[in-house]
Amino acid sequence: MKSSYVLFIAAAMLTPMASIAAQVVPSFVRAAIADPQRPAKDTAADTLRDPADTLAFAGVKPGMSIVEMFPGGGYYTRLLSDIVGPKGHVLGIENAGWKEAVIADQAVLREPGRTRVQMKAEPFGEMDVPRPVDMVWITQNYHDLKVAEFGHVDIAAFNLKVFKALKPGGVYFILDHQANPGTTLAQTGKLHRVEKAQVIKEVTAAGFKLVDEGSFLHRGDDDHTKPIFDLKGKTDQYALKFIKPAN
Repeated sequence: MKSSYVLFIAAAMLTPMASIAAQVVPSFVRAAIADPQRPAKDTAADTLRDPADTLAFAGVKPGMSIVEMFPGGGYYTRLLSDIVGPKGHVLGIENAGWKEAVIADQAVLREPGRTRVQMKAEPFGEMDVPRPVDMVWITQNYHDLKVAEFGHVDIAAFNLKVFKALKPGGVYFILDHQANPGTTLAQTGKLHRVEKAQVIKEVTAAGFKLVDEGSFLHRGDDDHTKPIFDLKGKTDQYALKFIKPAN
């Protein structure tokens, strides 16, 4: 009985606070979301994507340097740009094979006030980062690294590239659609989901430490059996915050 109690207490201590407490949203995050220059299509998606909790959970702050993998037209690029401000920098790295996304990303650069944003189109899974950054950000696209039709990506090598791109103490932020245990690669290609436990296993194998989990986009009515496109944004999603150890 004593050993069971000890295990229970240890498990409780490891429970990420983000899963049981609401995020405190800084004023600079709220200001970025309220930016009147944001396109209508972006603001219309806010209810489903919950940018306030997402940005607060990830820990985005003014002055940060951020690599955003697969910007997909800039929904988060605009918000990240507004938050990091004139002393920060956002480097978006798009899959060169996603032509429409590449074109949409370039349109972001033509908007007023985006001088601190840079966009690159690279082969899928590649990331040329000239100097270490504070954060690598990937939302709703980690699973795509496992989709065969987009190209073969060595996941272990990719996560090691992220590790190398970050400063000591830097953040690797991943948000994605939950999959059921045992989901195969073929099913991932069809459903566009990846199991949280699998992501944690892969990322920690590269040397990262998981420091927090967020459940603010958890949707219990999603049983994880349908392709994400069928649910029109109303999927069960998780957020993971990893840190590159300082030593």
